[in-house]
Amino acid sequence: MMPYGATIFFCLALAVHCIPLSRNDTYLKMFYELKDNPDDRIWRFNPFTLKLKEMQQFFRLKVTGVLDDKTLEVMKKPRCGVPDMAEYSTFPGNPKWPNNNVTYRIKNYTPDLSVLLRFTLRQRAFVPLDHGDPYPFDGPDGTLAHAFSPSSGFGGDTHFDEDETFTSHTTAGYNLFIVAAHEFGHALGLSHSTDPGALMYPMYSYRDPSTFTLPYDDVKGIQFIYGSNPNVNQGVTDVPPPQTPDPCDPKLVLDAVASLRGEVMFFKDKFFWRSVPQSNQQELHLIASFWPEVPNNIDAAYENPSLDRVFLFKGNQVWALSGYDIVPGYPKNLTSMGLPARLQKITAAVYDKASRKTLFFVNKHYFSYDESKGKMDKGYPKLVKNTFPGMTERVTAAFQLHGFTYLSSGRRLYEYSYQSQRLHRQLPGTHFLNC
Repeated sequence: MMPYGATIFFCLALAVHCIPLSRNDTYLKMFYELKDNPDDRIWRFNPFTLKLKEMQQFFRLKVTGVLDDKTLEVMKKPRCGVPDMAEYSTFPGNPKWPNNNVTYRIKNYTPDLSVLLRFTLRQRAFVPLDHGDPYPFDGPDGTLAHAFSPSSGFGGDTHFDEDETFTSHTTAGYNLFIVAAHEFGHALGLSHSTDPGALMYPMYSYRDPSTFTLPYDDVKGIQFIYGSNPNVNQGVTDVPPPQTPDPCDPKLVLDAVASLRGEVMFFKDKFFWRSVPQSNQQELHLIASFWPEVPNNIDAAYENPSLDRVFLFKGNQVWALSGYDIVPGYPKNLTSMGLPARLQKITAAVYDKASRKTLFFVNKHYFSYDESKGKMDKGYPKLVKNTFPGMTERVTAAFQLHGFTYLSSGRRLYEYSYQSQRLHRQLPGTHFLNC
C-alpha cells in the first residue's frame, strides 16, 4: 500500500492585506463561521450576537453575547488558525489516515532557528501569510499556524506563519515544539478542545518541552480515532496522563491560594484558577503561561501588597514575582526569609493584614515573619491549634479574604475572624470556586 504523506510548508510572508472588517467580526468569521446578514435587524437574533455566545461558551466565559473585557482579552491572544466551531474544509466526518505508518515531507525551514529541525518521536514543523490555501495568516501574533485534517489535497498539510518568531530552549517567542505538536494533532484528525489543559486547546500557552507529557484529553481523543497502541505491554502499569483539575470535584485539594492585585489565585498541579472581584466565574490557566520559569505543584503562595509582590514556594526554594516577571536574584533558599536550614518545605503561607506579618505554616506549626524587619519573630514555631482554635489538622493552604482568614486542611476550609481568630464556620475546600 502506498504510504500516506503530509507536506509541511515554511513560506515567507511579505505583506499584510487589510480587510475592511472590525477585528471582532473577523475573529468570529475566521473561527465561528459568522456569516454576513445585512437584513437581520433584530438584536436578539443578530448573527454576531449568536456567534459571540458560541465563542464565550467554548472558552468557558460568561455567556452574554456582549463584547466585555474578558471576551476581548481572549480574542487578542495568540492562537491556532483552525476554527473552533465550523465546517473547516476537511474536518467533517471524523477523518483519519487509513494507514498508521504516516510519512512526511518538509518543504522548507524557518530562519529563526540556527539548526535544521530534527524529526524524532516528538516531531517539529513550520509556515506563513498568503501561501496558496484559503486561510492566509495575519502577520505577527494573532494566528500562529494551521493544519488540515486527513484527506486528499491539502490533507495533513501543516503551515506556520513566518512572521512569528519560533524558538527552542527559551520562553521567548513561540516555542516551536508546542505549536507544531498542536498542529500535528489537527493533521492526524483532532479538532480543538475546550479543555484549557489540553494540547489541542486553541490558545497558545508555553509548556516546557523537556517535561511535556500528552494530557489525558488529547490521549483519549487520538485513541478514539485510531485506537490504543496494540504493542503496549499490558502487564506494565503506565503513569496515567495528566488531567485538568475539576473545580467541582469533591476530592479536590488545592496546593495553594494567593491574592494578586485584587484577584485571587487558586493553585492546583500545573494550573491555577484566577478569580476577579467583578465576576462570579474563575478562569483556568497554566502556571507556565504566566510564569514559565516557575515550577508546577507549588507548596505555598502569598502576596505582600506593600511590595506588590507574590511569593511562590516549592521545596526549599522561593520565587518572588512582580506582575509577570520574576524578581532578579530569585529563586532563593527558604533560609533567605529566616526559616531554619533544616526545613525542606513549607505547606502554606498567608500575609496577615492586621499585623502586617506573614505566617509560614509547616503542617501543624507556624512561624511569624516580620516583613518590615525582614526576619522571623522570636518564640516560633508555635502550634497552629493554640492560635486558631479548632484547627487540629495540618494546614495545606492559607489566605485572607473579605475580613476572614481561611486555613485549608485537605478538603476542608476553616474560616476565622481577622481580629479574634475565632472559628466562624467550616466550608468545603472548593467553596470559592463557585460549585
